[in-house]
Amino acid sequence: MALQLYVDLASQPCRSVYIFVEKNNIPFELKEVRLMIGEQHSEEFQKVNPLRKVPAIKDGDFALAESVAILKYLACKYQTPDHWYPANLQKRARVDEYLAWQHTALRLQAGKIFLMKAMFPLVTGGPVPEDKMKEAQDELAQGLKSFQEKFLQDKPYIAGMEISLADLVAIVELMQPLGVGYDPLEGSATLISWRDRVKMAIGKDLFDKAHEAILNTMESLKSLPESQPEILAAFKASIMKYLK
Repeated sequence: MALQLYVDLASQPCRSVYIFVEKNNIPFELKEVRLMIGEQHSEEFQKVNPLRKVPAIKDGDFALAESVAILKYLACKYQTPDHWYPANLQKRARVDEYLAWQHTALRLQAGKIFLMKAMFPLVTGGPVPEDKMKEAQDELAQGLKSFQEKFLQDKPYIAGMEISLADLVAIVELMQPLGVGYDPLEGSATLISWRDRVKMAIGKDLFDKAHEAILNTMESLKSLPESQPEILAAFKASIMKYLK
């Protein structure tokens, strides 16, 4: 039985896993879980992941959630090229170090900007308060400063001379604000060059395909006030917590 991959490609962690399996020719069956209409709460999906979050996988009788855990599992099981998750202990530790750090230092801030710029005007009818947007942008800028000085330094990639899981996760999460017209890497030639290298290593066609869902999400959001009031209310609650 092929690996079953449960994703919504509007989600950054899902895109990371999707790109990885496609890039490494890992056979899989795509199982779409549409977050915007609440399919993660279905009885069927809760049998796969009681936490009701994507991505998740089923590999025979084995089910696994959390994108970082999934990426490491797939890299080891399918013996993907060593650069993704190096056998060398110190290189692997560098990848693990970044993956442990990024959740609250880059992903949270990038996602916050996306939610504010994409959804706040839709659910409230007005622009995001300037002070809150500046605060989110400043937080992301500080995270990027740490990313460059601590993790990337003067290397082509986070773990050295080749792309790794760390670079894949990083670039996908930093595409989130770019999808709403805000480039967090603007003004940094070093980080822009890193982004170009990573996209080239992944492959432009695959990278673009994985990110089509961002634009599709933006289009589908336009109909939410009329067609899905309960989902609109959930979005509003999630966005308003960022303004406290």
